[in-house]
Amino acid sequence: MFFCVAIIAIFLPKHPRFRFEFEKGKVWLNEDLVSPYNFAILKTAEELAADRDQILQSINPIYEFQSKVGPDQISRMQADLTTKWANTTFDPDDEQFYYEVATDILTKIYADGVMSPTKKFQIDDNHYNFTLLRDKISTVKNTVDVFTQETAFAYADEIIKKSNRIEHKEWLKRIVLDHIQNNFVYNEQLTNKLEADALANISTTRGMVQKGELIIAEGATIDNEAYQKIESLRNAYEEEARIGGDIKVVILGQVLIVGMIVFLLMAFLFLFRKDIYNDNRLLGLILLVITSMLVLLSWAVSIKLPNLYLIPFCIVPIIIRILFDTRMALNIHLLMVLVAAYFVPNSFEFVFLQLTAGMVAIYSIKTLIKREQFLLSALFILATYVVAYLGMVLIRNGNVDDVRWLDFVPFIVSVILTLLAYPLIYAFERFFGITSDVTLMELTNTNSKLLREMSYKAPGTFQHSLQVANLAEAAIYQIGGNSLLIRAGALYHDIGKTLNPQYFIENQTKGYNPHDGLTFEQSAQIIISHVSKGIEMARKANLPEEIIDFIKTHHGTTRVDYFYQSYIKTFPEKFVDEDLFHYPGPIPFSKETAVLMLADSVEAASKSIKEPDAKSISNLVDKIIDYKLEQEQLKNSDITLQEVEKIREIFKNMLMSIYHVRVDYDIKKDKKTESQPTGN
Repeated sequence: MFFCVAIIAIFLPKHPRFRFEFEKGKVWLNEDLVSPYNFAILKTAEELAADRDQILQSINPIYEFQSKVGPDQISRMQADLTTKWANTTFDPDDEQFYYEVATDILTKIYADGVMSPTKKFQIDDNHYNFTLLRDKISTVKNTVDVFTQETAFAYADEIIKKSNRIEHKEWLKRIVLDHIQNNFVYNEQLTNKLEADALANISTTRGMVQKGELIIAEGATIDNEAYQKIESLRNAYEEEARIGGDIKVVILGQVLIVGMIVFLLMAFLFLFRKDIYNDNRLLGLILLVITSMLVLLSWAVSIKLPNLYLIPFCIVPIIIRILFDTRMALNIHLLMVLVAAYFVPNSFEFVFLQLTAGMVAIYSIKTLIKREQFLLSALFILATYVVAYLGMVLIRNGNVDDVRWLDFVPFIVSVILTLLAYPLIYAFERFFGITSDVTLMELTNTNSKLLREMSYKAPGTFQHSLQVANLAEAAIYQIGGNSLLIRAGALYHDIGKTLNPQYFIENQTKGYNPHDGLTFEQSAQIIISHVSKGIEMARKANLPEEIIDFIKTHHGTTRVDYFYQSYIKTFPEKFVDEDLFHYPGPIPFSKETAVLMLADSVEAASKSIKEPDAKSISNLVDKIIDYKLEQEQLKNSDITLQEVEKIREIFKNMLMSIYHVRVDYDIKKDKKTESQPTGN
């Protein structure tokens, strides 16, 4: 526990906390807030974005003048024209004229400049100002005064077409166009540096609040201006405290807060779950999960994660619910959110969203029956986040148009990461030796090796186990308990009979009973041994101890009455050693094991009713349960008499349904019995 507190306190953010919680559009419920010192008012994100856009628009992109491009291309054009003219049949006297026209066109084009406009700067129209660097001298020009490749081609085409002396227009145009290239080249690196320098000088503040100035009065609504002033005061306070505060005092405060929360957790376990409180293994698992999540949250705060809702906070209540129970999951989630809320921004929003989402996560897997419930739970959690956050945004802004739908993306990521709970649960089960509802679901699959073997070798016992599972599950569902656990326990409680199935009446064929050749003591010992053999088989198959508990306790310390009574009747003069006819126990020590014992005895005895009707079934159930109570088989189980009465009624109704008995509501319960019940 102390190690857990120390680890959390070490990793939590080490900055003092502004003591006021506030939201835009809400009423200021604290006393008048007066500025304790001078501080600058921070600009809003929208104001900073507007300043950034204005600065970027005021910066001219930089182009460099390539002085060699024009003369080089003109010289190449002249040489190209001379060479190609010599290979034609054109009039030699016209060559000089063509030469001069082409030279004049390129000279004009390169004198004005050729460039390729950058779309980034074509905001309002296609033209924009730019800075031209020529021999380390900058001049401001506009793209309207400069040629592009397209306009240069058009200019050359127009000049050539206007001249009446040029007979071979297309030939000359091809010569000219082949030698038009950009001589104004965009310098992206220099432009970006200029923009970065300008953006770095943007002021993040606007105006000042003077010491003693009223920021907001009690009962006033927090409008945009007041909100920005309070937010600026919070930043100024935390920055000043971070620089001048005593880090040791901050750590001491964190230790006190975290220590108190952990103490409350320990108190809860001591008062309501002493089985976990006294088990360092389980206690270590719980503290490990809590510590890991809070350390992850602290890391996210320290690196300034863009959105803290990316963290799958609901993974903790899901893990605790699957490994333990609903009440513990809710309690731990509440305490953990309280610790986290003290160190994250927008605490109220964080607490509200995480508590509601955590509750939905816990409620959605209250009874885990199918693996698909993990996916459904994730969808419910996402829906909760979306509805809750949307509601808070609408209250805060009062305008649907202000909803930024991209803000919901972190919730989607968080819910996807929450699905990691499934492999984590498996890892925790293996490492800490815990049986979760997921494992119990797998165990209740009748295609598992032990159950499949039972269905082949001891089909009667297998059918008996299925009926017991149905009875026990229905009863535990009504009185409260782990229905998956009791179903798994019921299916495996008689697996020891698989080794000697013929010695148990439900597996015997007519006309043959192997007990006929044995003494009463031997028969009793074979019947009793199915418990110890079942334990051996279960351990060999690596069944969880929680399932083995059902095998141990389903007969408690009761007596194998059939063979005991037969021995007394046959040998009335002999001394009888009752220990030979008693199961070794222990007696049931939980609500689930107690219900299974009753369901097992009732189901087995019900097969002895020759003509089942409402009265005989009612008498049988009462007789069996009363006998267990008289033998004090339920004294160690956490079960009340009121719950026992509910169990009676459930067993009676289900057995009547099984044997297709019409319920007679006028029947009077008759608890008189003809003979003492015998063990199955």
